[in-house]
Amino acid sequence: MSNIVAIVGRPNVGKSTLFNRLIGGRRAIVKEVSGVTRDRHYGKSEWNGRQFSVIDTGGYVSGSDDIFEGEIRRQVKIAIDEATVLIFVVDVETGITDLDESVAQLLRNSKKPIIVVANKVDNNERINDTFEFFQFGLEHVFGISAINGSGTGEMLDHLAEQLYDEKEDQNNEIPRIAIVGKPNVGKSSLTNALLGEDRNIVTDISGTTRDAVDTHFNAFGFNLTLVDTAGIRKKSKVHEDIEFYSVMRAIRAIEDCDVCLFMIDAKEGLQKQDLSIFSVIEKNKKGIVLLVNKWDSIEKETITTKEHEEDILSKIAPFTDLPILFISALNKQRIHKALETAMEVFENRKQKIPTSKLNEVMLAAIDKNPPPSIKGKYVKIKYITQLPTHSPTFAFFCNLPQYVKDPYKRYLENQIRKVFNLTGVPIRIIFRKK
Repeated sequence: MSNIVAIVGRPNVGKSTLFNRLIGGRRAIVKEVSGVTRDRHYGKSEWNGRQFSVIDTGGYVSGSDDIFEGEIRRQVKIAIDEATVLIFVVDVETGITDLDESVAQLLRNSKKPIIVVANKVDNNERINDTFEFFQFGLEHVFGISAINGSGTGEMLDHLAEQLYDEKEDQNNEIPRIAIVGKPNVGKSSLTNALLGEDRNIVTDISGTTRDAVDTHFNAFGFNLTLVDTAGIRKKSKVHEDIEFYSVMRAIRAIEDCDVCLFMIDAKEGLQKQDLSIFSVIEKNKKGIVLLVNKWDSIEKETITTKEHEEDILSKIAPFTDLPILFISALNKQRIHKALETAMEVFENRKQKIPTSKLNEVMLAAIDKNPPPSIKGKYVKIKYITQLPTHSPTFAFFCNLPQYVKDPYKRYLENQIRKVFNLTGVPIRIIFRKK
């Protein structure tokens, strides 16, 4: 089960600064994708061997001061529902405000681990100011400075103790396929169309109530676990149009699956909310099949499909090597093709490329177009190997790894994709010193 840590609190207490420190701090291990900057509110981190995702709820609040309270209350409720641990950020400079008290009230009623973080403790005199926050009646209060990092180590030690010990599932025999997308794109319709009336082909796998619904699907030649995120959509009475809602709901399903059937609405095209979810899939290096649903409702012209495809690819660049299917869940149009394609992507994702073949192909490509020199220094790549990870990761051994820039990494990725079938699979390229 994946660990999700949500940072909550009123505006201007330093939530985003703390978020940046957690995902980019010196000792926190950052899994960042070069070129993916579209979603600044979700990141991956690790502390004391425990991995977790971090959500900065502050990035999703917009509007004037008078509607902040309603927005924040809604987000805290969603975070309580979905997160493993909640970090409640307050400000020692201003002390307790009415809005802090309002957030604390919601948190007190939850059964989740809560960590109160008194931020802006930039000097020793302010340590005593943190004691005020014990009056919330929440057990753990840590005084920190998100800007310079003081106090964060102790807070993270405590946080790590509250997290699940994630053991990566080594049993990859039955693929886990998650149906994800923002609200109202047709996830329920697709699930119902696939499962149909013949319910004896499925067996429910029990999980905790906050998880997506897992269903063992063994029919039409497929044997897989279908993870239906639509099953948990209506649990919270929240406005379904907020971006935070859809991203939060999708994250755990994405993190725990092998391949995502990522659905968008044909009429709306790719929107900001869709791109946030796409970014989470890409950061987690999951297989992806993009499904353009409600295709039956579009007026057809000879060039329509191609135009739609080009529009989608321009928005999701630079990762564009993925299957795009135009479906209608309502009319059951191409729904089995969607599963078939997901299985192909699953096979692509778990393939292991022989080292000899990899070196033969890539060293020739490097000879043809070597890395550009920087400050008169030349990068010499000697050897390439695929690492034994769950998603394809390629290590390039060279003399000056720090001099290899993103455009050249993209060139190498394109060369790998040209020869080896990695369609639908985000890959990782790392450079190590020979």
